Amino acid sequence: MNEDIHYLPAHSIRELLKSRNIGAEDVVGASARRIGKFDCRVRAYLSAITEQAISAARAIDRGSVSASDGLLSGVPVAVKNNICTKGIETNCASRILEGYIPPYDSTAVQRLKAAGAILIGKTNLDEFGMGSSTENSAFFPTRNPWNLDKVPGGSSGGSAAAVSAGMATVALGSDTGGSVRQPAGFTNLFGLKPTYGAVSRYGLVAFASSLDQIGIFSRDIEDCATVFNLISGYDPMDSTSSTLTRPVSMEEIKKGLDGVKFGIPESFLEEGVNEEVSSCFEKAVSALESLGARAERIELPNLKYSVASYYLVANAEASSNLARYDGIRYGKRAAHYSDISDMYDKTRTEGFGREVKRRIMLGTYALSSGYYDEYYLRAQKVRTLIKADFEAAFKKVNAVLMPTSPTPPFGFGEKLVDPLSMYLSDIFTLAVNLSGIPSISFPSGFSAEGLPVGTQAIGPSFSEELIFRIAYNFSEKCGFHNKRPELEKQFK
Repeated sequence: MNEDIHYLPAHSIRELLKSRNIGAEDVVGASARRIGKFDCRVRAYLSAITEQAISAARAIDRGSVSASDGLLSGVPVAVKNNICTKGIETNCASRILEGYIPPYDSTAVQRLKAAGAILIGKTNLDEFGMGSSTENSAFFPTRNPWNLDKVPGGSSGGSAAAVSAGMATVALGSDTGGSVRQPAGFTNLFGLKPTYGAVSRYGLVAFASSLDQIGIFSRDIEDCATVFNLISGYDPMDSTSSTLTRPVSMEEIKKGLDGVKFGIPESFLEEGVNEEVSSCFEKAVSALESLGARAERIELPNLKYSVASYYLVANAEASSNLARYDGIRYGKRAAHYSDISDMYDKTRTEGFGREVKRRIMLGTYALSSGYYDEYYLRAQKVRTLIKADFEAAFKKVNAVLMPTSPTPPFGFGEKLVDPLSMYLSDIFTLAVNLSGIPSISFPSGFSAEGLPVGTQAIGPSFSEELIFRIAYNFSEKCGFHNKRPELEKQFK
């Protein structure tokens, strides 16, 4: 039996299962053993359901479930804990939703289960998806499998750590401002933020509804494409779901890059990029050019306003979405209070963490009478300009290339005392969410300390096949994605 079975991609698992060289129980059991051995330190999971997962794998091996022929049959999948799963706690890493057990599966999870995927656990996150390091979870932080003293990124840091550490084959996260791509870059994975509307948000607990998207973590492009094809497509349960989504083809993805033009917004990249990240990015550009692609300098003049615009729009929507957690309509209620006003105060004070409270206050202020036009409306106008910048760029080039994050993974507590510094770690990812376009982060090198660095390919709406193609060709040439973290050494 393959000793690294926990690192096999889903398409290899499927072939081995079909040839009966391994069983689904072998695959799920390998991930379960990794969870048992390493998750005491990594803390990727808020709830691991390994016994339930092994039982489901046995059912597939016996052929007693219809999913035995599915594309993800027997594949252990982790799901971020802000995506609803029937009968399994979904608390968004927040005390206010502690104990909430949904009576239904999100559409994305329904579709994965229909393809034979086995849910192995719910992963940690920054509370309600608000953060860039998974330090803002109400329960515990998650550590980066590449260096346990570093953060795994956020807010989907738990899902990223689970896949990177071999504790799941693929995982779902959510990307509101880079929450899949930034942790994918920090943990040497592929991380997809699909076109807005390509994947149903039904069952995704809302943070900022016009920005949220369910995204994918994987260790190779074929797995990412497979999961995208399974979970994307129109869903009548989500009014923002699009009918324009089309499946991607591995045959097209594997074509070369001759004739592909990508743009580099050099003036936007000049400020605040770590030297090692900049070096990896330049080498990635050279590698893509050697494969036949052409690089071209472009201007995206309004991207410099994306951080300010994003945090006004996102926080305004968050303050509205989180108003429902008041102890009456949703969420836990404070145990002791004097009257209804006191109950509201104590419920929300005890239920929300510091970062969530900060964003609710900022968002409420931006929406308040007298300030709406000055802040929220102006931010929405800037958002339109940023989107127009990308549309103009895509008339000249096929895709845009940028680093995923301005720095390699940083240390615990390094940015917690300075929220603005934390917000700036998403400076290269936010504009994609504001524009509703797709982007994929792919492994593109390592720092001198051995920490992963990611690069992202950004394309026009519904161009997932094109950005997969760029990431695939680069990865086949450079092979950074084949390197694994040395967890065993860190546990000695």
